[in-house]
Amino acid sequence: MRTIQSSGGMVGDHWLNIFQKYLSNQDLSPFTIRGYIYDLEHFRSWLKNIIEHEPILENVTTVDIAAYRQHMVHDKRMKPSSVNRRIQAVKRLFLWAVEHGLAKENPAQNVRFMKPSARYRPKALQKKEVYALLRVAGQSPHGMAKRNYAFIQLLIQTGARIGEAASLKVTDIQISNRAGHINICDAKGHKERQVPLNVAARRAITTYLNTRSELVPDEFLFLTKRNKQASVRTLQNIVSHLARKAHIKRIKVSAHTLRHTFATNFLKAHPGKLVELSNLMGHESLDTVALYTRPSQESLAQDLESSPINVY
Repeated sequence: MRTIQSSGGMVGDHWLNIFQKYLSNQDLSPFTIRGYIYDLEHFRSWLKNIIEHEPILENVTTVDIAAYRQHMVHDKRMKPSSVNRRIQAVKRLFLWAVEHGLAKENPAQNVRFMKPSARYRPKALQKKEVYALLRVAGQSPHGMAKRNYAFIQLLIQTGARIGEAASLKVTDIQISNRAGHINICDAKGHKERQVPLNVAARRAITTYLNTRSELVPDEFLFLTKRNKQASVRTLQNIVSHLARKAHIKRIKVSAHTLRHTFATNFLKAHPGKLVELSNLMGHESLDTVALYTRPSQESLAQDLESSPINVY
């Protein structure tokens, strides 16, 4: 174990700066490192206000960290996920401090994370909202109507991720008169999967491909007006723009909302087929798709409104 020599304890900026240098030598992204330091600055500022002097790392106790957790929960009303993220930063700090001889004991070891609140089913579009989105997609100007319509249909009918849709090439599309599928070659986790295309997706994609002057197998499926690959950001902006034009205000609409819409409607049509849905969506764990079997906040609210004792 390597011990970092310090005089008078590790105080304030000193231990934060050394910890930041340590994180920089790990295989972490700059974004992750900034997140850790931001959360630890928050902890340091709170503790400094409580003890009325600059905190010394080796003097921090389990009671201090537990009180910090209570402050975030009761005073700041922070979500469990946010509380847990900041506690995780403190835990990592003290693992490092003990390992390098900057603290004799780990005061964060026995501090528990918050239990997350019950997760509701991810929000999906209603049928009338799907129709509205497809309608405005099919009315897109500048020759983009058939592309946008095919793109929205692909996301809604297959549940593909936005990055997967952006990476599709013409050669990944196989369509015949009565069947079709897409090959997603570099899915999340670098895994390949094949997703069938229903008649709505097949017709939309075929109509779009018929507008292309020449089909080169290695060309990307979704192109910009300049016949370049449509980036993930471009496709995300298309979804947001079309949702605004469709006047969908009930929920915030993103490409991931269309993925949720696919999953929600698949289980409505095929109750209990979690394994099949997991394969279609490219999930390794059934726990992820099991979220779609949970009640939504809207359905719970409707159930309470229809209660026989809802008398007023």
